[in-house]
Amino acid sequence: MGTRQGSGDRHREEEAMLDLIILSLHFFICFLISIAIWCGPKDVDLHSSSTRTETEPDGLIFIGKEEDIKKSQRITAKINGREIVVFYHEGKFHALDSRCYHEGGPLYCGEIEDINGQACIVCPWHKFKITLETGEGLYEGINPLESSPTPKWQSKGVKQRIHTVTIDNGNVYVSPPDFSVSFDSDYFADKYKNGGELAMGNKGTQKLQD
Repeated sequence: MGTRQGSGDRHREEEAMLDLIILSLHFFICFLISIAIWCGPKDVDLHSSSTRTETEPDGLIFIGKEEDIKKSQRITAKINGREIVVFYHEGKFHALDSRCYHEGGPLYCGEIEDINGQACIVCPWHKFKITLETGEGLYEGINPLESSPTPKWQSKGVKQRIHTVTIDNGNVYVSPPDFSVSFDSDYFADKYKNGGELAMGNKGTQKLQD
């Protein structure tokens, strides 16, 4: 009888030890997953506790270090949830809303082309051309009144909101948006604000050209 009881106690102890080992492994795996998520790639969010958020006395908002952006050539950032993209191209910094004014395509993924001496970002969704300097939408059209009409690049006017960039002591800043003036890109900036799809990694949702 005593032998059976001793054997039963040992069996329960072994089960308890096994449960403890399984529980410990579970917590350890959860801990590793948490570390992986924490250390994974993150967007620059100007209102995240993990990112520098100081606003200068003159209202300028810190985006990043000048040398870092020069190396990467482009970076996305958020200002009060509004996503912008900053390009470094041919010695100049340019900042504009990251979503194309046409249908919200991710300009961060676009290529930069020179059109009539103007640097333009080409939306990867529908190939709309936007000047980095002014935010104008460009299109190629003809004048039917000409005797021999030939396609020429023309402006649709300013469609994409541009954000003023300031470089100071190796830091890159943008000025807060002036919402007294509206632009077509404001619609998609608001649509993707706070939790919308980010500019990076959206090629899977690419739309077919109309």
